[in-house]
Amino acid sequence: MRGRRGDRMTINIQEHMAINVCPGPIRPIRQISDYFPRLGPEGVGSGADPQAQLSPGAGAAATPSLTPLALSPGAGIRGAGASEEGAEVDSYDSDDTTALGTLEFDLLYDQATCTLHCSILRAKGLKPMDFNGLADPYVKLHLLPGACKANKLKTKTQRNTLNPVWNEDLMYRGITDEDITRKVLRISVCDEDKLSHNEFIGETRVPLRRLKPSQKKHFNICLERQVPLASPSSMTAALRGISCYLKELERAEQGQGLLEERGRILLRLTYSSHRRGLLVGIVRCAHLAAMDVNGYSDPYVKTYLRPDIEKKSKHKTSVKKKTLNPEFNEEFFYEMELPTLATKTLEVTVWDYDIGKSNDFIGGVSLGPNSRGEALKHWRDCLRQSDVTLERWHTLTSELPPAAASFST
Repeated sequence: MRGRRGDRMTINIQEHMAINVCPGPIRPIRQISDYFPRLGPEGVGSGADPQAQLSPGAGAAATPSLTPLALSPGAGIRGAGASEEGAEVDSYDSDDTTALGTLEFDLLYDQATCTLHCSILRAKGLKPMDFNGLADPYVKLHLLPGACKANKLKTKTQRNTLNPVWNEDLMYRGITDEDITRKVLRISVCDEDKLSHNEFIGETRVPLRRLKPSQKKHFNICLERQVPLASPSSMTAALRGISCYLKELERAEQGQGLLEERGRILLRLTYSSHRRGLLVGIVRCAHLAAMDVNGYSDPYVKTYLRPDIEKKSKHKTSVKKKTLNPEFNEEFFYEMELPTLATKTLEVTVWDYDIGKSNDFIGGVSLGPNSRGEALKHWRDCLRQSDVTLERWHTLTSELPPAAASFST
């Protein structure tokens, strides 16, 4: 074979016959010696029995149509298989063979305090994400379905390690029995990168219905490859359509129409037969949606009793600066007979205070005869049990009461 006149090709006939000519790019077989006898001083002569020279198990692994003529002990196909397996383990670019690592954590649902305790312990064998073969991992928690920014919790970042140890306790407040039956906890492990966007390593999702009240459950499971969708600006038209479809599907699964969750609020209701009125306690909020560019809000709470013809039922708490988990512990009193109160609706809205412009609506909840779920149960129990203090968590949604839209101050 000649390439140009006067230049002789260096490929001998044995190597030429071993070239893989199947459709696709032409590439030589990894170990040519697997299919041809060695011709050097240590090679086997033509009179040797080929099958007698095979190492145990090598004949079974050989290709039937290309039987090796002779192999030295311990070499040949067994060595080739080992090199392929090593490539699968060490090649982190292969999506089919890469291990993302394992994550160990504990979950505990405290039914008495309506809290979900998440203890992030450690991870092992994470996928390297940096040029030095290591990663800077941290863990994010989200409750689904729901607004991701409103209920995101995050651990500290462990630097330059594939086996990080966190031992951090993260807590969700305002978790009800209804949340336990329908929500899923998404736990994501990411790599922090100060010079560019943080990178996704892997995740796992735990349905909260697997938890039993007041019983800690231990998990040690492998991370899965469920990469979040890219931002709309970087997606093609097809991906944007898929993203919109998934968001609509998630909203439909929430069971509250198409309302977005904006956090939780803890309310305390008491009807006082002695004072002849309703005592409303604004205890605290948890996991509110961030409305400011710094990732926080300046929240305060307003309450109304509707219908309010004279517009005298408005009460407002103080403003808590730069927080998504404010504590108020403030009370308001509405003087009203019990039969009249039974026809009213208590509207509770949470707002973000802004200087020099209109305040932003964060979320709201209504308790009255036309409410549903936990809000209706709380209202009815308050009317039935006079002089009994009832304290319960409620979900804030993106629905703005029509009457409250004109009162943003």
